[in-house]
Amino acid sequence: MQKQSTGYLFILPALMVLGMLIAYPVAYTGLLSVTDNAGNFVGLENFRRVLAARATPIAFWNTLWWVLGSIIFQVLFGVMAAILLNQNFRGRAIVRSVTLVPWVVPGIVAATTWAWMLHTEFGIINYMLTAPGLIDKPIGWLTNGNTVMPVMIAINIWKMFPFVAIMVLAGLQSIPNDLYEAARIDGASFWEEVWYVMLPQVRSVIVAITLLLVIWALNHITIIYAITRGGPANKTLITPIQIFRTAFDGMQFGQAAGLSVMFFGVAIVIVFIYIRTLASNPEEAR
Repeated sequence: MQKQSTGYLFILPALMVLGMLIAYPVAYTGLLSVTDNAGNFVGLENFRRVLAARATPIAFWNTLWWVLGSIIFQVLFGVMAAILLNQNFRGRAIVRSVTLVPWVVPGIVAATTWAWMLHTEFGIINYMLTAPGLIDKPIGWLTNGNTVMPVMIAINIWKMFPFVAIMVLAGLQSIPNDLYEAARIDGASFWEEVWYVMLPQVRSVIVAITLLLVIWALNHITIIYAITRGGPANKTLITPIQIFRTAFDGMQFGQAAGLSVMFFGVAIVIVFIYIRTLASNPEEAR
């Protein structure tokens, strides 16, 4: 009993820090969600107003598109890059270092750089396409409602796929050579090695990384906010940006808190379903 009490004393400082940094802000946000700006209790009125806002369903579907589009290709390109970087070739160390550059660059710096590169009149992307005659006139990548969200997703993929690549590469390097040798003795081709040896061995790594990417994508606003601020015409408006706008542009902190609580609930449900799906498959859960 005394040993247990001593253990609790050791973890008490960490619990106190977590309480201040996590529990208190969450509880205070919940309190704000049922009060107005004057601190008066209004019940579910803030939730009703947020749900009635025209921007709310737009932001929800944009967020869904943003998260799914980003994660699918981040994982796909990251795994492909990891498999490539796991091969023996001249200059491999340099290629590995260069691959990390997008992930290392601060988000605001990356967003500003891409905003200039994609500028309709002065951007290098349009110049590289118009100079050889690939397109007749410059494309408004950031002003056209049909292209702006795919461009945001592409930038986010570019920014985060190196993280996936490095994590998966670490998993690939831990695979025993005996498995490769056994596969080659059986006459397996390179792609059969990838499918039957590499991917099964790093499945748990991919599962954990995907969960992290989901959490990050749900909360990440740097790229979109720095480049478009949710425009044009709310084409890139995602729920975290709507929360920010409601709170600091509209000065409706109760409604912003209510939207935060609902968004937090949706995120918890997504993570719970993901974890339960893994729990139902013990092999992947490992």
